[in-house]
Amino acid sequence: MSPRHRAISRRPVRNVVVAAATVLAVAAPLSSTIGPANAATDRTWNRLANCESGGNWHINTGNGYYGGLQFSSGTWLGYGGGKYASRADLASREQQIVIAEKTLRGQGWGAWPACSAALGLDHDDAIATDDKLHAEFLRPWRYHSADADRRSHVTPLRAISIPK
Repeated sequence: MSPRHRAISRRPVRNVVVAAATVLAVAAPLSSTIGPANAATDRTWNRLANCESGGNWHINTGNGYYGGLQFSSGTWLGYGGGKYASRADLASREQQIVIAEKTLRGQGWGAWPACSAALGLDHDDAIATDDKLHAEFLRPWRYHSADADRRSHVTPLRAISIPK
């Protein structure tokens, strides 16, 4: 192969490498600010716990539901809560939220039917881990030039989860 043909054949590879590096440069900072696709915010979990249990993360009223998010024993153990404690009320708030995230991925907000409906929780409440990021990242952005007739509209990417 002549040097000219060799140089031409390397260009597509170089372009792919440059494109991949660009994507990684953009994605890397986002991966630390965007959580898993089904991660709710601390504020959301606190609101849900306030509705479910009055915000008492260690409540056991004897009704068969335990902890701040009122897990049944079956749900708690089924999603791995036994790793932390035999019942949700015996686990920390953080441990209950870990199991709640798994429950949310498996059952959606329907795992907490009355309170999720009362609070208006839906899929959008499980996309990003920061309320401010959630609000800013998912709405269309508008950039205005000095000339109002030359507006451009850019829609950002949706939050994604990046495997670890």
